[in-house]
Amino acid sequence: MQQGFHAISLFHIHADLFLMKSLTFVLISIVSGAIAGVILAAMNLVVVEPFIDKAIGIETANVIASGETVDMDGQDSFRVWQKAGSVIAGSILGMAFGSLLGIVYAFSRKALPFSGDRKRAVFLSLVMCLVLFVVPFLKYPGNPPAVGDPETIWIRESLFLGFLGISAISALCLGILFHRLRQISHIPLIIPVVYAVIMSSAFVLFPPNPDEISIPMDLVNSFRIASGLTMVGFWIVLGTIFGTLWSKYRPHDSSKITAI
Repeated sequence: MQQGFHAISLFHIHADLFLMKSLTFVLISIVSGAIAGVILAAMNLVVVEPFIDKAIGIETANVIASGETVDMDGQDSFRVWQKAGSVIAGSILGMAFGSLLGIVYAFSRKALPFSGDRKRAVFLSLVMCLVLFVVPFLKYPGNPPAVGDPETIWIRESLFLGFLGISAISALCLGILFHRLRQISHIPLIIPVVYAVIMSSAFVLFPPNPDEISIPMDLVNSFRIASGLTMVGFWIVLGTIFGTLWSKYRPHDSSKITAI
């Protein structure tokens, strides 16, 4: 009877420790994502929003020139609300990507190069940035307001999401293949080449953005460069914070459980 009570108590201790590790993992993912998302919003307010304001100014001038009336007070109020809400939106976006990074890191941690969790997390974050942002951005770069016909938004979103889906699914499948065949010497070189071939083919097969650009290209290119740099910065910050928290709180460490 005494052994039975002892076994039950050990089961509860193991369950409590497992729950603590799971909560630590979830909190690391969400907190790191939220912080990185707020930093992204701050970077966008400083770096990207001025180009958006210029594009909106051009769009507003074109509307006024066509004879339509524009509620300038309402537009200014909306922009103030939009900029303030970008902080909340950034934190939500960051938590989503932080959760995704956490899930992928938990499954691939031992297969990643480098020895420290911070370096591993930054490396994985950069890989995810390449797959989820850089490659789709090269095919369908973002545009500021005043670029894009509202009637083609469904086509543009479908093309972008389709291209993004191919990039993400290809990377996931190749990542699983790499994990299973990582003992083969040339696999680390073969996998990136296969991904490059797949995405190069998709790049050629997918049609270009259907909308013409009617505003100065220097403004469009400046917007694209600024928004691209802030997103890459976001992924670097996310990986750094995530790796630092993971290294400090070590949710993968089961030594306390096995020592009981």
